[in-house]
Amino acid sequence: MLNPNLEQIQLNKEEYERYSRHLILPEVGLEGQKRLKAASVLCIGSGGLGSPLLLYLAAAGIGRLGLVDFDVVDSSNLQRQVIHGTSWVGKPKIQSAKERILEINPYCQVDLYETRLSSENALEIMEPYDIVVDGTDNFPTRYLVNDACVLLNKPNVYGSIFRFEGQATVFNYEGGPNYRDLFPEPPPPGMVPSCAEGGVLGILPGLIGVIQATETVKIILGNGTTLSGRLLLYNSLDMTFRELKLRPNPERPVIEKLIDYEQFCGIPQAKAEEAKRQIDMQEITVQELKELLDSSQDDFVLLDVRNPHEYDIAKIPGSVLVPLPEIENGLGVAKVKELLNGHKLIAHCKMGGRSAKALGILKEAGIEGTNVKGGITAWSREIDSSVPEY
Repeated sequence: MLNPNLEQIQLNKEEYERYSRHLILPEVGLEGQKRLKAASVLCIGSGGLGSPLLLYLAAAGIGRLGLVDFDVVDSSNLQRQVIHGTSWVGKPKIQSAKERILEINPYCQVDLYETRLSSENALEIMEPYDIVVDGTDNFPTRYLVNDACVLLNKPNVYGSIFRFEGQATVFNYEGGPNYRDLFPEPPPPGMVPSCAEGGVLGILPGLIGVIQATETVKIILGNGTTLSGRLLLYNSLDMTFRELKLRPNPERPVIEKLIDYEQFCGIPQAKAEEAKRQIDMQEITVQELKELLDSSQDDFVLLDVRNPHEYDIAKIPGSVLVPLPEIENGLGVAKVKELLNGHKLIAHCKMGGRSAKALGILKEAGIEGTNVKGGITAWSREIDSSVPEY
């Protein structure tokens, strides 16, 4: 309802005081504040991006906020997901977010959808809202959100973050491009690491999330120039912003229905291939590894294929570091051969994925090895809690 009947929207005395700095802005004024109060915005996710945008949309006076999330607060979230607090660790994120939103603005209606967004429920959940804000961190959900917005003709305010870089734009607004114009096809599974694997500067989602909130408010007010047709790229290390032009692709496929987005992004095939690799690959548990280390056997080499800065954070006693990138470029293969000198190879990483990949490369070079299931994370949780979990 981006063109509401403003005569039906009233502010009370406390709201006049609360929004006074908006009301004195000619570009907002009383009419604009009523538009904000009449608006409804659905946020997909309450993590790094969802946290700042929900806080600021609530403070700005958005009348109705919907929130889709099925996750619980983890201590590792608190470095960047500022809507949550320590007391909420282990509890549902949407409940934590709702409590904080209402503390900021009790005049905001908060609707909760504690579920995973899917092709079966997306249209029903998104249909009642004026604008959808994408705060997700995976390709299947991004394509799902995009396609549902196209089918429902709703603006999709997009943001994404990784390490020190972020990007933002507005999709499907006033005839502008949608997500498929930027990414016609998803990247192969595993090619783009998640923030859990690659890391993210905790401050970064604050800036990108606030940009998303700003674009959302501008759309509601009908003021300013949105990022539709422009992809904003931000590099926090260099403190640089740049733009890329986006245009609708006349040859893009017509979106007629929601599909299986896991299948579209190749995830089932990747899981099947990974399962086959696991069948072909020998594995040991961290308990079995501890027994080997305690037995003082010296007929094996424990190889750590993580990055050097991860090795500085935590390590399993007796492990030797040869990072996966070195193994991939071939230099590390010679190192491993020299280290082994006839001994057996046992490899680990953070959770087992990178070490499995390293062992696959080494196998092609004629080096057989065994993977540590669960990696150093399992070691920290099940064997030695003094080893930091990151």
